Amino acid sequence: MKEYKVGVIGATGMVGQRFVTLLANHPWFKLAAVAASGRSAGKTYGDAVSKRWAMPEPIPDAAKGLVVLDADADAEKLAAQVDFCFCAVDMRKEEIKALEERYAKLECPIVSNNSANRRTPDVPMVVPELNAEHLAVIEAQRKRLGTRRGFIAVKSNCSLQSYVPALHPLRKYGLERVLVCTYQAISGAGKTFERWPEMVDNCIPYIGGEEEKSEQEPLKLWGRVENGRIVEAETPSITAQCFRVACLDGHMAAVFMKFADGKKPSIEQILSDWASFRGPAQELQLPSAPKQFLHYFQEPDRPQTRLDRNLEGGMAISLGRLRPDTQYDYKFAGLSHNTLRGAAGGGVLLAELLCAKGYMD
Repeated sequence: MKEYKVGVIGATGMVGQRFVTLLANHPWFKLAAVAASGRSAGKTYGDAVSKRWAMPEPIPDAAKGLVVLDADADAEKLAAQVDFCFCAVDMRKEEIKALEERYAKLECPIVSNNSANRRTPDVPMVVPELNAEHLAVIEAQRKRLGTRRGFIAVKSNCSLQSYVPALHPLRKYGLERVLVCTYQAISGAGKTFERWPEMVDNCIPYIGGEEEKSEQEPLKLWGRVENGRIVEAETPSITAQCFRVACLDGHMAAVFMKFADGKKPSIEQILSDWASFRGPAQELQLPSAPKQFLHYFQEPDRPQTRLDRNLEGGMAISLGRLRPDTQYDYKFAGLSHNTLRGAAGGGVLLAELLCAKGYMD
């Protein structure tokens, strides 16, 4: 695979920082430019993030000396320096949509961590193991934007990774209803305990907009491409509650599922489907893809956030406690690393898929 020059827009925030660390030793991607708001523009990246660096590893040497560009004012300059950009900005939704379309129209593909374009019908929202076929809609998006090379592709909400991958191979059994409660780490809000002391010894039963995303976004992932747009699936019906909990990283989910009459699989069938599930990310041997996508733990007290969130570099999904339920058919627990698989790592994996499929050429 050829080497691609990459930019990170929103590089000073927590997800942007995670992108920078993941690009430090990537075999295909070389970090060539970073951008943020005007407050950071003109500073070196090292100076811009020195007091708010939140990653466990130090700032990569290759990034320290890069001069931070203004994501808005320097868009043309940035687009000319890179082959594509990751986007993880903290702005109002309409501002994000306008910014991402601007870069796409500058012929700079955007792989976005933001939610602004997730419901746009001709923007693919892709988990590489689940719905790589949705990339076909990029052709229609390019026609709408009037671009030859530029486009926007997005990753889904970070909490979905803790349960949607486990449900995906079970849809063949007529999955009808899902109830999910997520317990989401503070890094999902871009925070650390030092910056959010109110979260120590605390649980908040509300995350703005999160429940709607948890109920709606899976239906786009499970939709189909039709006439240049993604038509969302109609089932399963999903209801969700989302809590913020006192964990640094790692989103947990308690999941309940109901199948169509006469199609209910056995526990043994479910475990077999999970163990054998592979997607295009594994088949293409993408650099960031986990070897085993879904891991099931037999122990009754697993998965655990501190023990299992970093499984396979934080890119695998941990599952456990599959058992019958008194009101639904089955219930289980799921866990994913929210800033790796759920955010920047999922974005890097999506970019790898786009490169492997020729969309970045």
